[in-house]
Amino acid sequence: MKKTDCAIVGRGPAGLSAAIYVARSGLNVTVVGRDIGALSGSDLIENYFGFEEPLSGQELVARGTAQANRLGVEILTAEVTGASMIDSGFQLNTSEGSIECISLILATGLPRKKPSIEGVKEYEGAGLSYCAICDGFFYRGKEVAVLGNGNYALQEAHELLAYASSVTILTNGRELSADLEADKRIEINTEPIRRIEGVDDYVSGIRFNSGEFLPVKGIFIAEGTASALDLANSLGVVTDKDAIEITKDGATNLPGVFAAGDCTGALAQVAVAAGEGAIAGLAAARHIKRAKVEARS
Repeated sequence: MKKTDCAIVGRGPAGLSAAIYVARSGLNVTVVGRDIGALSGSDLIENYFGFEEPLSGQELVARGTAQANRLGVEILTAEVTGASMIDSGFQLNTSEGSIECISLILATGLPRKKPSIEGVKEYEGAGLSYCAICDGFFYRGKEVAVLGNGNYALQEAHELLAYASSVTILTNGRELSADLEADKRIEINTEPIRRIEGVDDYVSGIRFNSGEFLPVKGIFIAEGTASALDLANSLGVVTDKDAIEITKDGATNLPGVFAAGDCTGALAQVAVAAGEGAIAGLAAARHIKRAKVEARS
């Protein structure tokens, strides 16, 4: 297991800005993310202070990455699949292994889009969930399904194995990752989904395009990669609708966990994300230094 003072989820402006400030405080920092987020599709940025000529989102992040590297920040290209509390702070699970840290900064941008499957909105909170750690306990001894086809879906399925009588991953007609195929304890169904069905306003199962029906009592959405909100919910961090609640210092209700950027509900602008990242980075550095002093005393 890798150990670091501060782990930051998100390789965009908020995450890199936070990393730069933590590193300049003399602490070890690891930034984790599969990609650079929304800026990967940004054509030109013309309103960022200090650049006379427009530049692409990818170029801006590349410059920020180079700056962070120069300061000793470790940047890991990996998918984050989960987070949990441990005695020394927090553990971050990724596709490249686990990371142990004293402080955690969530900076992955906006939450994932919900799947466009009939019944998803209708059964939210009535057998349909977005967090296995939060709600898995309610499905003890029951059949459940996880909707997704990647490492995040596998992580959620593993959480549910401790409670459910059976766990089926539904890929909804998409290709399967090798990791999913390797786990024999989890059933796999690759059929395209027509809709989610229910009885008495509660989930009863999944109807596939073929007409076949899979009876389940619970469905967990785990599409794509874990968002900042997914990680926040799994840790017990307070959220409001689609945003993580933070103080003026970027702190959440959970000591040691901070958030920055679009995931906090802030104005979706690069400059705002970078500013929030700086604030969260400074606050995280103060928290880490206090924790180290307390550990020595």
